[in-house]
Amino acid sequence: MDMLNKLKSTVSTTVSQLSGVLPGNPVTREYEVGKLIGSAGPDLLWKIFSGYKKSTKQEASIFVLEKKLLEKYSKKDRDQLVEVLRRGIAQLTRLRHPQVLTVQHPVEESRESLAFATEPVFASLANVLGCHENINPVPQQLRNHKLFEVEIKYGLQQLIEGLIFLHNDVKLLHCNICPESIVVNQQGAFKIFGFDFCTSSQDPTSKLWPVREPDPELSHVSQPNLDYLAPELGRNHRRHGNGANTIGCGASADMYSLGCVIVSIYQNGKSPWQMDGDVECFYRHAGSHSQSLQRMEGVPPDLVDHVRSLLHPTPEQRPDAHQLVKISWFDDVGVKTLNYLDSLFQWDNLQKSQFFKGLPQILPRLPERVCLHRVMPCLAKEFVNPSMVPFILPCSLHIAQEASKENYVAHILPHLRPVMKMQEPVQILLIFMQRMELLLQKTPPEDVKSDVLPMIYRALEAEAAPQIQELCLSVIPSFASLIDYPAMKNALMPRIKKLCLLPSGQLSVRVNCLICIGKLLDNVDKWLVLDDILPMLPAIPSKDPAVVMAVLGVYKMALEHPRLGIPKEVIATQIVPFLFPLLVEPGLSLTQFRALVSTIKEMLAKVEEEQKSKLESVAALQEEQRTALGNLALNDSSSQNSTSSGGASTASSANNSAVSQQIDALFSQLSTSSETSKVKQTTAATPAMASSNVVANSRIDSGIVAPAIAMPKSGMMSLRSAPNSTPTTWNNNNVNGTRANTTAANKDPVSSMIHSNLSAMGGIRPANQWAPPSQAVPSPAWNHNPAAAPIQQPQMRMMATPLVPQNQQFTQQNPMMTVMMPQSTFSQPISPMAPTTPAAFRQLARSDIDDLLS
Repeated sequence: MDMLNKLKSTVSTTVSQLSGVLPGNPVTREYEVGKLIGSAGPDLLWKIFSGYKKSTKQEASIFVLEKKLLEKYSKKDRDQLVEVLRRGIAQLTRLRHPQVLTVQHPVEESRESLAFATEPVFASLANVLGCHENINPVPQQLRNHKLFEVEIKYGLQQLIEGLIFLHNDVKLLHCNICPESIVVNQQGAFKIFGFDFCTSSQDPTSKLWPVREPDPELSHVSQPNLDYLAPELGRNHRRHGNGANTIGCGASADMYSLGCVIVSIYQNGKSPWQMDGDVECFYRHAGSHSQSLQRMEGVPPDLVDHVRSLLHPTPEQRPDAHQLVKISWFDDVGVKTLNYLDSLFQWDNLQKSQFFKGLPQILPRLPERVCLHRVMPCLAKEFVNPSMVPFILPCSLHIAQEASKENYVAHILPHLRPVMKMQEPVQILLIFMQRMELLLQKTPPEDVKSDVLPMIYRALEAEAAPQIQELCLSVIPSFASLIDYPAMKNALMPRIKKLCLLPSGQLSVRVNCLICIGKLLDNVDKWLVLDDILPMLPAIPSKDPAVVMAVLGVYKMALEHPRLGIPKEVIATQIVPFLFPLLVEPGLSLTQFRALVSTIKEMLAKVEEEQKSKLESVAALQEEQRTALGNLALNDSSSQNSTSSGGASTASSANNSAVSQQIDALFSQLSTSSETSKVKQTTAATPAMASSNVVANSRIDSGIVAPAIAMPKSGMMSLRSAPNSTPTTWNNNNVNGTRANTTAANKDPVSSMIHSNLSAMGGIRPANQWAPPSQAVPSPAWNHNPAAAPIQQPQMRMMATPLVPQNQQFTQQNPMMTVMMPQSTFSQPISPMAPTTPAAFRQLARSDIDDLLS
């Protein structure tokens, strides 16, 4: 929010600054004016704004002079200053030279302002050196801005070349070389500006120019900067006592001003002479004989002597521009490199290629700002020549590597976008692939999707040259970790698969596809491997040994990968059936055959180990279940004994006792005849103890009571689906066989269902119905006299009617009582009227009970 408020404040300030200045100026009809970036000219009266031309969107800078700033001067000075400035801009517009500021739109005047447009500039040299007058607020780029040594050398060399052009070619004397009249453009080049006081020679053969001396009657803003003015312009006035004379000056006057500029650059903008605009002070300084500067703080030792010669009081002792530009101080590799870049358009392709081959070794010596703003624009101009792009691109990417992400996006990426779309020559794509990690790291995600990844996809298309495909496949794994998973799954991997499965594809491309897939396994998940990659391998239309080994490598890497792995089902059903026929391929060498056999054995061992482990686990689980079942039976038996002897005092003990009692009741009629007689006698003597007697006599062989009997699913369903009615139950305690009275206490639905199911299993009747045919009960009332027709207990332990629980909550708390004997136990239905003699039955052994339980 603070950033938005700051931006809003800046925009509002800029709009308020321009609202009363430019609306009536014709420049605004063709140019869009942006924010304030600097100031220049006499007393820094020109405000510099960023902007662009509306019709072509060409970037530009707009210089604006607000006439209200001149109200502090007298009307005479104001009118004279406006005339001087207008004449200076007109002179600048007529000049065309690389070291002279280029004017795009001539000066336009309105009632409120003067304005003109130039090439994009950064600021004036005075602003760069720390003088920020007429700039509010100060731009961020101007705060703490420092010039590098290579920038100073290169800038001064440009100024000297500009003066050579003015003095020799145009025959023009500038007369006001100072930081306010020097502009630094966006590439860091020094441009001559401020021709307000320039003078031209009428005699082409003469080496002198008529120059007017400073006038004490005029304001200092209407005259050249006295701190940088040559002293010979004040000597005649002192000698003759005249007001303002015109004298002849040579080119040495501008060289003296250049020497003062050099000192000012190394002393943070402070001029060597402090005149403060006082003409009389200037005259006194010009008339003295101690004008030689004794101390030059900050000036490099190699340059001190040359600066002293430039500031010599005698014009003839000063070097000219041609001599100064040849001094050893300018023999710097960085300066030479920048000069070569300025003259690239003059060279042929062979010379350019030789220069660009050595440029990567020079770039580390140049500051980042110089590379971004000076070198990169020159390189970008050569991108229009496709044959030079393979030589230029490494240099551009080297600059991108050293630049911050913000500078990369602002100054480098716009130049690289058109290059990313080039497919010829092949080396362009190779260079991009080798530096793909750099591109993916610094390019914003939206630009990666729109520019970088499409370049990779184009390289993998079937129409691309095989060498491009191979190069692309060889470098993709190096930056695979920087590609997001959706792009990997939905865009990159399908293209690699398509290229691998192409019937007309080259062998080398297909092998490189498989190698690339193997290296990409670290960057994909298990499901992509199982669903897309592994099913694709058997479909490759080639059984060449190289392809077989590449496929084998993918299988082996997936098999041994700690995160992926291949399930045994896939190995057994897909991979081994595919690999096994390859063993008899005639093209395999012995080494390849051994590798194939070794991998197959490894896979078979994995299947064997995992399947064996699984089966052992299942067997152990089943054994554990059997053991738990036996322990449960023992616990139930112990609980039953405890209940029979002393009874249970808690609810859980009562439930366990009821379970054991009900199970014993199921086997009560399967005991021997003697045991049945004891049960009958006990029951007849004390009917109240019938239940405990039955439990006491329900021990089978070793005395262990089976906890439950496995029941078929059909039996369980019949129990669950039985209606909740109150059937007629049989009381085992009634030896007379009479029908028991049904009470509310023994109306148990579980017993009713058990009874009905037992009846349906082949006519099984209660125990007191088992008798010889002669003594069978003819009446269904079952109320015959037991003395007249004694009941003989069969010797076979056959399950009869279960006991009816005395408590209806028993079945709710003990669901095991719903389990009954399966119908398959009885192979044939038993008729109640069949003859049953003791000799026809045998006593059940423990094995029979175990068979029933299993």
